[in-house]
Amino acid sequence: MPSYKLYYFNVRSRAEVSRLIFAAAGEKYEDVRYEQDEWPAHKDEMPLGQIPVLEVDGVKLPQSRTIARYLAKQFHLAGKDNFEQAKVDAVVDTIYDLLNAFATPFFEKDEAKKEELTKKFLSEELPKHLQNFETLGKLYGNGGHFFVDNQLTWADLLFYNYIQSFMEFKADCLNNFPWLQQNRAEVEKQPKIAEYLKNRPNLQF
Repeated sequence: MPSYKLYYFNVRSRAEVSRLIFAAAGEKYEDVRYEQDEWPAHKDEMPLGQIPVLEVDGVKLPQSRTIARYLAKQFHLAGKDNFEQAKVDAVVDTIYDLLNAFATPFFEKDEAKKEELTKKFLSEELPKHLQNFETLGKLYGNGGHFFVDNQLTWADLLFYNYIQSFMEFKADCLNNFPWLQQNRAEVEKQPKIAEYLKNRPNLQF
């Protein structure tokens, strides 16, 4: 088996889906977490001067989606064939549509404008994107509670990670989306995921 090191900050954000994939697969890795003041001393060690980075047998791989997709394929969490993998990728790309929509209020510097944009996003944009997820889950889930063929994939883990962050802004955001509520509950029920969630630090977004 390869040896793995995952480098990121001590937050959830872009590396957490890879941590969840490792947890779901029951695979060991070295979880290297930098505090913000430690990062400048290590920046030049990374291929693109950024993290997350996954080191596989001494070779460093950048880009969060690339890392997660590689790990998901490695640990059989990416879909059983090419078409299932395409369905998983469709869900993943839809998740990143949501994140891109949230980027405008998230990075706004003016506090008053930020508050206004965030309120509008949560009341108008977020429900539209959640409806898209509900649609894909019912379309590809084969009557079950996971996004593709009623089997856990990294699409479920990615959605779980980021919807937790949105629930910190709006706790009831899933109230009108029963399929998504059940999907979240099913992810939490997975024994290895449940163990990981119980023991992980209470990190910010």
